Amino acid sequence: MSNEYDFEKVYKFFDIDGEYVSCERCGEGHINGTFCLTVNENGAQKHYLLQRINNHLFTDVEKLMHNIELITDFCRESVISRGGDPMRECMNIVRTKEGKTYCLYGKDYFRVYVFIENATTLQIVRNAEDFYQSAVAFGNFAALLSDFDASKLYEILPNFHNTVVRYENFLKSVERNAAGRRDEVSAEIEWVKKHSYLCNKIVDKIASGEIPLRVTHNDTKLNNVMLDDKTGKPLAVIDLDTVMPGSLCYDFGDSIRFGCNSAAEDEPDLSKAYFRMDMYKAYLKGYLSAVGGFITDAEKENFPMGAVLMTYECGMRFLADYLDGDVYFGIHREKHNLDRAHTQFKLVEDMLSVYDEMLELATK
Repeated sequence: MSNEYDFEKVYKFFDIDGEYVSCERCGEGHINGTFCLTVNENGAQKHYLLQRINNHLFTDVEKLMHNIELITDFCRESVISRGGDPMRECMNIVRTKEGKTYCLYGKDYFRVYVFIENATTLQIVRNAEDFYQSAVAFGNFAALLSDFDASKLYEILPNFHNTVVRYENFLKSVERNAAGRRDEVSAEIEWVKKHSYLCNKIVDKIASGEIPLRVTHNDTKLNNVMLDDKTGKPLAVIDLDTVMPGSLCYDFGDSIRFGCNSAAEDEPDLSKAYFRMDMYKAYLKGYLSAVGGFITDAEKENFPMGAVLMTYECGMRFLADYLDGDVYFGIHREKHNLDRAHTQFKLVEDMLSVYDEMLELATK
């Protein structure tokens, strides 16, 4: 795959010292093409992260990179002010020779970051310690940006976590019945409708100002955290494409949805899928230890609702895609999206059954 593009020509757009050596595909991301660029600099090899930006999903690359530039610059200054290492504790953009944050080569857009050496990402949560460390990473990311004016950011993917809009889109999928599957999943549709009272729980509080608008990452999975190879401690949060204005309740909630499931996201045997309170406690402890005192009581009070909402929203999207004919989420078997929806709905029910305990832990 390394000859997919003429990387030697692409690299020449960027302000990089050293001679081109190689550029090989790396990472397991599915959105952008990610490659490890190696150059020879004064007899030593140096690495950079080169990415082809998916401009089919991110249609306005200028606005996308505007957001990332502001965020990385602010994080860098925050890390320096704390006495940290800005080359390891945040992402650093390498500009082009013209001073831009990306280049256009042919029909493709590329960007380059400084490679964080001696650090690794994990694809799965192996234990509570892994989940705790990811919470520290995302809590620290929020803390670094606590003084950033989120209104300066573009909403790259409009209404990304607007559950009210997501529900309206779901009802449209039900009405279209594009794949002719509506009757087959009538019970699931009714389940979503029964729980639609959840949709505006956070949206309305953001609109009223009760919950403040913050910088949100919007993809708070473990594999977006760089962990130091020696210490196992978190260094930097990566994959900043979906950084937008939003609520920390969404970021917190999506981590809980991902990490507190006892089974795989697409586990067909629901007896294996349940909400893990021990993992919730681990994440909550790590997150609160890192965010410090800047978050409000209203945010903490709605962390559990963020978990419920992100799980409900995700299940609703899986079911909508099943109704649409599996056109958005990649599938590997028949009824794959339906299995995914079932797992999310099971987790929602589990969370609601222990919601009072989740709330007490978040606010004590």
